[in-house]
Amino acid sequence: MTTIDIGSQQAAIDEFQGDPGDRAVLRARFEHNGSPRYMLYTIKRFGYDHDRGFHLDLQLVSDELDEGRETVEAKLQEGDADLIDIDYISTARERAAGAPIVAVHPYGQTVGGLVAPTDSPIEGLADLSGHRVGVVRRLDKNWILVRAACREFHGFDPDETATPVEAGSKVELTRLLEDGEVDAILQFWQIVPEIVETGPYREVLPMSRLVDRLADAGIDTDADRPIPVSTFLTSEAYLDAHPDAIRGFQGAFRDAVERLQRDDELWDEIGERLMYESDPAVVRAVRDRWREMVVPDWDETTVAGMERLFDHLRSIAGADTLGIDDLPDGLFRTDLEVEA
Repeated sequence: MTTIDIGSQQAAIDEFQGDPGDRAVLRARFEHNGSPRYMLYTIKRFGYDHDRGFHLDLQLVSDELDEGRETVEAKLQEGDADLIDIDYISTARERAAGAPIVAVHPYGQTVGGLVAPTDSPIEGLADLSGHRVGVVRRLDKNWILVRAACREFHGFDPDETATPVEAGSKVELTRLLEDGEVDAILQFWQIVPEIVETGPYREVLPMSRLVDRLADAGIDTDADRPIPVSTFLTSEAYLDAHPDAIRGFQGAFRDAVERLQRDDELWDEIGERLMYESDPAVVRAVRDRWREMVVPDWDETTVAGMERLFDHLRSIAGADTLGIDDLPDGLFRTDLEVEA
């Protein structure tokens, strides 16, 4: 196990921050236990940002909620960040409420997993009724997926028949499970291996399976490319002022993805410097899942799939479950030309 915290991870990143010179600065603020940090570290590690003509100022932040929003959401909306990632349903809620934010690139199918103790009677979604289930928040994408799947395939709403317990952060969510305060949790995917490989827990169901099953039930999709659930966001003001920096980020993201898809030694380095568990089994599990879920680019067809998934979730679970009636206009920007 590594003995790292936000400070030590930030120190590893700061070794490669460099001087921006006369390049446009893109202030990236990302959670200390979120999976985008692997890719962002790679951009800084190999200087892909400077190669693409911008400077990525990368800072890690808390994963706690700030007045009901993720910390990174609050920083973007308050002008303290230029680049974050969240799921597109949360983005839609905030934009519909008046936040001048826009999704400029996909990240991937970043959903979590249902985790329970090894000896738990919970074997699937059909077993959730009567149990306490830990969630980061009730509007979290994982709880939305579970509610939709339970309604569609099992005929009940776990928000009514189970007891969702809001943790407020990924760290607190794991603590609730370990201290026995809940019977299961819906944890973010990159933390699941840390739990199941090092303790008496098992992953009952990956949420990616629910996305695929719900998609199969109501959507025609390209089977070779997962539907992205999380996207990278910026403010409309930053995009208007620095479109070349956003295009540069898109290119640097693509460079980093290519590297992470093939370089196993880089993943070993990431495990030692950025992961809370550097056990080789954990690193391999995170590496392999990351490679499966990442979406290096998008087009109108990709967005159409995201829109159809939203419509299908709304038709099953209802707008109240999603926290929004419709995806607002201007949410996705796929018209930015990226240099090869």
